[in-house]
Amino acid sequence: MEALANPNFIAGFTIAVGAIFPALAIGRFVSAAMEALGRNPGAGPAISTNLIVALAFTEAIAIYALVVALAIKFV
Repeated sequence: MEALANPNFIAGFTIAVGAIFPALAIGRFVSAAMEALGRNPGAGPAISTNLIVALAFTEAIAIYALVVALAIKFV
């Protein structure tokens, strides 16, 4: 239980979880987009635009996790 009181451990765990799940989501988004492009190549511009927006929002979640981890570590 002593490790749970350590701010370094908590910050590391926060950024680990905050990076793993967005990475899995990005992989799933890209996989679905590539499958959709394979099925309908004419829809490329619409799929690419939606993919970029989804990736930006997903990366924002990872950045929020980084900010929270830094706040835990230094505040």
